[in-house]
Amino acid sequence: MTAQLVLPIRVQGLEKSYKNLKVLRGVDFEVQPGSIFALLGSNGAGKTTLVKILATLLRADSGSASVNGFDVATQAKNVRESISLTGQFTAVDDILTGRENLVMVAKLRHVPNPQEIADQMLDRFGLTEAGARRAATYSGGMRRRLDVAMSLIGSPSVVFLDEPTTGLDPEGRQEVWETVKELARRGTTVLLTTQYLDEAEELADRIAILHEGRIIVNGTLGELQELLGPPKVEYVEVKPTLEDVYFAVVGRVGGAGKTVPGQNADPAGAGLTSADLASADLRSADVTGADLTSKEQ
Repeated sequence: MTAQLVLPIRVQGLEKSYKNLKVLRGVDFEVQPGSIFALLGSNGAGKTTLVKILATLLRADSGSASVNGFDVATQAKNVRESISLTGQFTAVDDILTGRENLVMVAKLRHVPNPQEIADQMLDRFGLTEAGARRAATYSGGMRRRLDVAMSLIGSPSVVFLDEPTTGLDPEGRQEVWETVKELARRGTTVLLTTQYLDEAEELADRIAILHEGRIIVNGTLGELQELLGPPKVEYVEVKPTLEDVYFAVVGRVGGAGKTVPGQNADPAGAGLTSADLASADLRSADVTGADLTSKEQ
């Protein structure tokens, strides 16, 4: 008999309510290894609640979910050892330097040679020159890259990114997008929640739309586009978007990958997670990298 494939993420019939408010109403989906799966929905759709359940920070009322074959309800420790989480807000210690943040997480995760690991992460995510500066001096994009780099210490095979570009400027968003693509190229499975349509379109191998606690559609971008019928050929005047103008003026890579003639593209490095699976306190109600701790629920 052929062994059943162990999927990075499998969710079946997941339900969750807060008193009389039903947040998740029977959610089902699967994520393939090494893919980027985008969970798209408006504020209040249940995206963060779902991520908290998958990250063992919250218990579902009914249904089941597994990560790397481990049940999130009964094998929480095994789940936490194989995942990483970057929340809507960075879990970076502003008092420490970028390098010190990385060393701290490496020590909390009991990774050998934490100093060497920190230097490798700084180089991988294009933060070497800023490594000796306090994180408080970093731009939004740099902080997010550091946050993601902290999460990747220990080489988790599954990464949860809960609205990672919220509050970032256009350049910061571009940096995070490049980071997510790099993760997938390295074989990491990424579950990305977002409310930005262009973000899901740019990054995801598959897109699921979560609406009022239910996934109402799930497929590739092409499959979703086919729901509206065959494409129509129209001749229209196309003006540059504001994004095109912005990146042309600042000389960076735009959303369509274009650069201004005569100027060099400056693609940002990659980045990912934070001090999540290592410390002991869940310090806020929002999902942050520091939410994932070694302390059992």
